[in-house]
Amino acid sequence: MKRIATLATVTLAALLCTACVIAPNGERVVSDREALTQMSEQAIKTCGAGNVKDVTHKSFTCK
Repeated sequence: MKRIATLATVTLAALLCTACVIAPNGERVVSDREALTQMSEQAIKTCGAGNVKDVTHKSFTCK
């Protein structure tokens, strides 16, 4: 009986360790390249063409 309880505990622990990871609904992971492209487009819209000083994947600065 003790072996069955131990086996059941080990099996349950193994099953719990193999759980799926689910991302929150509606959120999309954006790559650095995509983020840089989006930020560049926003910088041009905000600063105007030729007036963008610096762009990173998180921010931009105008001249």
